Amino acid sequence: MGTGKSSLGRALARRWHCPFVDTDHLIEKKIQMPIRDFFAQKGEVAFRELERECIEKWIPANGAVVSCGGGLVVPPGMIDRLKSKGVLVCLFASPETILRRTQSTSHRPLLQAEDPAARIRELMAQREPVYLRAGTSVLTDGRNFLDLAIAVERIYRREIALRRKAGR
Repeated sequence: MGTGKSSLGRALARRWHCPFVDTDHLIEKKIQMPIRDFFAQKGEVAFRELERECIEKWIPANGAVVSCGGGLVVPPGMIDRLKSKGVLVCLFASPETILRRTQSTSHRPLLQAEDPAARIRELMAQREPVYLRAGTSVLTDGRNFLDLAIAVERIYRREIALRRKAGR
């Protein structure tokens, strides 16, 4: 969260002339309520099940840029599921950058804490090992969208070339 997934995803989709899908927005549309309300009523486990369903059933089969929620890759099996659907790139930002980017938003249920900065560091410590196994990582701190878009395009082309070479 707050690494630039949605903003960069939209920019890449425009650049590549393809659809952009934000899993959080798609889930909100399907459940017809804000995620923070769903979290409050049903909890994180139920939300993670919705994310899995979103990836498996609701996103286009191919030809789209998809921005996944920050915790989507964490449950067992999700990394492999995502990689089977496309190229997976993980965006990183420092805790300070994430706090700055998310401070003005109240729709982040996992940051509804007494100390949001401490919560960000806690989430990063929990998720970082999974993120590092998930795919190529890109640090977004201090980089503009064009630089990031070029970096992700290079990663995408490299991954596609490697898959073709491996016959996948």
